[in-house]
Amino acid sequence: MSLHCWSSPRYAITLPEGHRFPMAKYALLRDGALSQGLVSPDHLHEPERITHADLHRVHTVDYVDGVEHGTLDPAHQRRIGLPWSEAFVERAFRVVRGTVEASEHAMLHGVAMNLAGGTHHAFPDRGEGFCVFNDVAIAIRRLQARGRIRRACVVDLDVHQGNGTNAIFAGDDTVYTFNMHGAKNFPFHKVNGSRDEELTDGMGDDEYLRRLATALPEVLQAARAELVVYLAGADPHEGDRLGRLRLTFDGLARRDELVLRTCREIGLPVCVTIAGGYGRDISDTVRVHLQTVSIAGRYA
Repeated sequence: MSLHCWSSPRYAITLPEGHRFPMAKYALLRDGALSQGLVSPDHLHEPERITHADLHRVHTVDYVDGVEHGTLDPAHQRRIGLPWSEAFVERAFRVVRGTVEASEHAMLHGVAMNLAGGTHHAFPDRGEGFCVFNDVAIAIRRLQARGRIRRACVVDLDVHQGNGTNAIFAGDDTVYTFNMHGAKNFPFHKVNGSRDEELTDGMGDDEYLRRLATALPEVLQAARAELVVYLAGADPHEGDRLGRLRLTFDGLARRDELVLRTCREIGLPVCVTIAGGYGRDISDTVRVHLQTVSIAGRYA
């Protein structure tokens, strides 16, 4: 078991009854990865807080201060979709550090994973859609600033388009952003990335995997990247409340296998984040994420 993962379950946010965000999935995922032997305890790391300097590589000073001190206006906090608390701040800072450390480990060892992250709806000056800071963008900018990479590729297979990530890297040819997302799903105002594959409601395994198998080699060739950050969303699953696609457990396992195999066969390191997942039954969402951990472990 050589896969290294990052997780910070102590900073769970207490949400009102009936809230749509499945906060419990993170602790369940961590516990499942350990109990099923997918990650050894000494390879499961709890990240510290990300530094302000790293956050400011992507986010404005005013926005970071507003998040940290709870001074965002109420409408902005509602747009994020999570109530402010000290645990909210602590978790937001630590999730980013988890992706930063996983990306650095992947550069050295091939594959690493954050059992959170993929907060791709965060823009430089605001958050939305349960996303506070854009961990993927910050990890890439830090690696670039330190001379570890020049070019990166974001493979975003969450069912919702990574509008914040696309906006952050717009006009920057050193970062290639690839999204496969529901055409009629959130966010309703899309931001063009380097390549967007829009999916129709109800799409199942065969069509989805055919389109991914066609697009992915072309994306990697065009990106000429030194690192792939993979957002392995569970929300394309047929049991997801917000996904509107019909991928099965098997289809999502084949998706993860295709991405990891294709990248590793050409020597590309991969940092995996879990992104979204909102199953009617939370155990379905956790099962999808655990499949991703298992498959990532084969390539670590």
